[in-house]
Amino acid sequence: MLNMKKFLPLFLFLITASLWSQVVKMASIERGTFVPLYGATSKKPVQVEAFSLDIYPVTNAQFLEFLKKYPENSRSRMKGIFADKSYLSHWESDFNYGSANLSTAPVTNISWFTAKKYCECQGKRLPTMDEWEYVAMADEKRIDARTKENFNNYILSWYEKPKTYANPVGRTFKNYWGVYDMHGLVWEWTADFNSVFLSGESRKDKDTDRNLFCGSGSVNATDLMNYAAFMRYAFRGSLKARFTTKNLGFRCAKDKK
Repeated sequence: MLNMKKFLPLFLFLITASLWSQVVKMASIERGTFVPLYGATSKKPVQVEAFSLDIYPVTNAQFLEFLKKYPENSRSRMKGIFADKSYLSHWESDFNYGSANLSTAPVTNISWFTAKKYCECQGKRLPTMDEWEYVAMADEKRIDARTKENFNNYILSWYEKPKTYANPVGRTFKNYWGVYDMHGLVWEWTADFNSVFLSGESRKDKDTDRNLFCGSGSVNATDLMNYAAFMRYAFRGSLKARFTTKNLGFRCAKDKK
């Protein structure tokens, strides 16, 4: 007769893993092409293969569960080569994000290394920059809303709002793909965040860089779409993999078989 006690731990582990995967909903992103606003050496469309993307950024509660399973990623045990001193600095302790931080708010102060590790432990990965931009260019009804003034005004108004990282996930609009919080909550890590290095010689900007870089430069930006995209690429270009900031989180992606 089969010894159920022997297999009970494995059974419970599989059930737990199944429940974990069910909690995190993913949107199905269809294959398509788009022309990146920055980072491309030509204006030829980039092909994005079909993939899945988390509907929401990873939350404090979800990251806490990850730390309980993989405590080597906790704040006190994190090695300096993988995260700077601000790693989870807003949490009260290794396994307590504290009453000041919502369980449903996006986890921030996370390095690229730990974001990548988290996704891998879920059987997923970080989205590429092209994948992220492809999904982020959609509004509620259009796959590509980048030329719409109200869409760009929404993005730019978020850039000026303080402490949006403290808000719960899912409070911004649901875009064409069924994804929330691509704009309006936190900046997000991508797998190849540092693959584009911006310089005055390499960019084909519509506006001069000196008029765009600082926030007040938006007054001089004649193309809001150009400026909104520039801010994202400039922010990514300033990062290193061990950096952590209070307004930088992440979500996971997955290849479609």
